[in-house]
Amino acid sequence: MRKLHVLMKKEELDGQRLDGKVVIVLDILFATTTIVAALSAGATEVWPALDGDAARALAAQQGDQPHLLAGELYAETLSGFAPATPLAVLARLPAQGRLIYATTNGTVALTRAQGAAHVYAAALLNAQAVVDHIARHHPDDTLVIVCSGSADRFNLEDFYGAGYLVSLFRQAGVRDLTDAARAAEWMHAATDARTCFDEARVGRRMLEKGLPDELDYAAQRSVSGVVPRLIDGVLRPVSRD
Repeated sequence: MRKLHVLMKKEELDGQRLDGKVVIVLDILFATTTIVAALSAGATEVWPALDGDAARALAAQQGDQPHLLAGELYAETLSGFAPATPLAVLARLPAQGRLIYATTNGTVALTRAQGAAHVYAAALLNAQAVVDHIARHHPDDTLVIVCSGSADRFNLEDFYGAGYLVSLFRQAGVRDLTDAARAAEWMHAATDARTCFDEARVGRRMLEKGLPDELDYAAQRSVSGVVPRLIDGVLRPVSRD
């Protein structure tokens, strides 16, 4: 593999040349953990949307296809939507249904990354599966881990997740790291997931809302073998190999 980059917020994607690169999007406390959870539970697809209006338009196209409309804006559930967190989605997701999903940051980051050769969604839940798949199928491609951040701000939990991925990529033989990638790895090595989440701004807000179980769920490491890949605006799990 070539160089491993870490972008600290989705806005850093603007102006990046993504052609030929592999992009891995992280939104640890909302979008990508929920996406992995939904696909692990049997959702057929996840349709990420830029905002609530775009998600409603996608939902209107579903016809008889079972689906769940979920989303948030600035951590507040959108009117008429299911909550955007993983356990809330899992409790409402129809069997073999689609998830139509809009968040402030993660689904926006996925949409902005579509110019890359390959785009994947990762969380702590599926980190090892994502690294194994990329090491096997894209051994010579430049890698870009994108922390979604929060409305143009750095997020501690996404940087922690990036550090976990960097540590796994190093075990897979990647050695050419940017300074941001090295910093993420060091930060990950210095603490554990729940401590990070408890101290992070978004994590503290979720605790104030009485959602410690959501933090516990998001803190699980490499318990899912699902690798969501974005193709033509839709996330589907890659076939097992």
